[in-house]
Amino acid sequence: QVQLVESGGGLVEAGGSLRLSCAASGSIFSINFMGWYRQAPGKQRELVAGSTSGGSTDYRDSVKGRFTISRDNAKNTVYLQMNSLKPEDTAVYYCCAVRAGSQYWGQGTQVTVSS
Repeated sequence: QVQLVESGGGLVEAGGSLRLSCAASGSIFSINFMGWYRQAPGKQRELVAGSTSGGSTDYRDSVKGRFTISRDNAKNTVYLQMNSLKPEDTAVYYCCAVRAGSQYWGQGTQVTVSS
């Protein structure tokens, strides 16, 4: 089992920045993938950014150049730095980890961007 605890959400004005953190604990050995998803009201959950154990990263087109995913392996933590936030970035953001074919989720953290 892998436990994920997110923090760092909140309310910010358009153009502002937030940094989300996700701390992993439990059976963290051989986590293949860690990433951030988001879900806005009435919409499906979508992948925002992901990071593999090999160091590769990927972003959805709408956040490229604004968001950066990073990992601190010593702290078993993944971050999402979000800059130039837009109202359409408003959503609940979820941390996700994949290990041995199983997917684990955090509880989610609300990000609200006011116009």
